[in-house]
Amino acid sequence: MINLAQLVARVPRPVLFAVAGLLQVGLIATMVIDRARILRQGTEITLQARPVDPRDIFRGDYVVLGYDISTIPAGELKSMLQSERGPREPYVFVKLAPKPGGLYGVVSVHLEPVPVSGTEVLIRGHVTNWRWCGNCENLNIRYGLEKYFVPEGEGRELEQARNQGKLTIVAAVTPSGRSAIKRLLLDGKPVYDEPLF
Repeated sequence: MINLAQLVARVPRPVLFAVAGLLQVGLIATMVIDRARILRQGTEITLQARPVDPRDIFRGDYVVLGYDISTIPAGELKSMLQSERGPREPYVFVKLAPKPGGLYGVVSVHLEPVPVSGTEVLIRGHVTNWRWCGNCENLNIRYGLEKYFVPEGEGRELEQARNQGKLTIVAAVTPSGRSAIKRLLLDGKPVYDEPLF
């Protein structure tokens, strides 16, 4: 009986390299298509960007973004998260709704998805301070919306606008809670639109 190693040994090397290349291209295409799906089909929400420090100069020209929804009261989740010590940061689901002025704000936070209605959305994030925070009153949450890469030399101007409260983002959020930045707004006007591909 031929085992897998013997079968692979019989396949010519060029064919193996071609298969490996196709697998890599397929994985990259899957990531691009997935992000495009979030941007195309997700519900748009607008968030106020707030100042964040420090800046990492080794990772290219980008703007570091923080939001009012990034630090929220732990409430009932405080004791639940303390009992969920594991190797990975736990997911939470944050229910958001538009406030006066159109910006979205926190309604509630949950360990499992909950129903939403009307203009509410449910966004998924990771709690980053759960390991070391024994009695923290607030949760620090990352949604994957914390960095936005911009053309070289344009990051400082956007950081200054962010620090002055003039920068907002429009994010797309899927029904499962996944999110991606769709566009940056400076004084309410679009300055960067994320291409679908």
